[in-house]
Amino acid sequence: MLRQDGRRYHHPLLILIVRANGTSTSRFGFSAGRQVGKATVRNRAKRLMREHVRQTEDAIAAGWDCLFIARRGAGEASLGEMSLAISHVLARAHLLPEMK
Repeated sequence: MLRQDGRRYHHPLLILIVRANGTSTSRFGFSAGRQVGKATVRNRAKRLMREHVRQTEDAIAAGWDCLFIARRGAGEASLGEMSLAISHVLARAHLLPEMK
């Protein structure tokens, strides 16, 4: 349902798909397909995304299902680059306060 009905926000490193879930908490999913690289590279990309979301979870609006999908190049990105990408798409989705 999320992939079909969710709103998509794109960045060169990742795609964010969001949909309201009707609860008071937000849920997060992380995915990386084979185009990202071998298993170790895909796992690194997912770890980077998870870490940034874990650090900013309190600031993210409640009541949303969020799916982060890594794109090609995400496995080679630094934590700082991934953090900027995630903050950018979350702000575009109005789930974070606006970036300055």
